[in-house]
Amino acid sequence: MSEHGYGASAVRTAQDAEYDIFSRVTRMLRQSDRTGQSAQSIQAIHKNNELWTILAADLADPGNMLPNETKAGLLSLAGFVLRQGHAILSGKGTTDMLVDINLSIMKGLRSEGAA
Repeated sequence: MSEHGYGASAVRTAQDAEYDIFSRVTRMLRQSDRTGQSAQSIQAIHKNNELWTILAADLADPGNMLPNETKAGLLSLAGFVLRQGHAILSGKGTTDMLVDINLSIMKGLRSEGAA
């Protein structure tokens, strides 16, 4: 069956979708002005803020089944990322830390999927 593009490799998980979204937003951040002063950079930071806001809302949902300690850590990280994004838009800092954080999340999503 896999010869025809079907099988286990064709099944997309929620983690695959999360990884793809983080990948797209991170690519936008990497391809834009690091200082957050260009239109492209502002859009990338805005998309990153949207992503982390959605993630925080999902983590805060009572139906989220992640362990409480994991949720608390990710919610704290989301708050930091959002504050950092706003600071960059105010001319304080670069997007480097946002890229690093997103890459770490992507790495975690890949290693969880491999487990």
